Amino acid sequence: MEFNWNTPPFNLDPSVTLQGIEESFEDPFAVRLLPDSPRFSAQNRFFNLGLDAGGAGVFSVYKTNGKQLKVIFARRFEPEEQVFYQRKLNQAVTH
Repeated sequence: MEFNWNTPPFNLDPSVTLQGIEESFEDPFAVRLLPDSPRFSAQNRFFNLGLDAGGAGVFSVYKTNGKQLKVIFARRFEPEEQVFYQRKLNQAVTH
């Protein structure tokens, strides 16, 4: 899938790079979540938790039309997201 970096809005935390965001989507153990909030689901927004090539966790909010991904927000993992990602990774590896 292609990334659309051309049109705003995009809120980029200075601790992440566009390349790091793309790498987090390529993480074979990335966790993609559908929102449980009516606000996010009405706007067709999704969440991705994945690691960049350096092993740093990246949390992203994005939308997609099936051909392109439009990242709306990205930042490093919060501690609870790191725990969640690690738990999902452990489940995937042991099953």
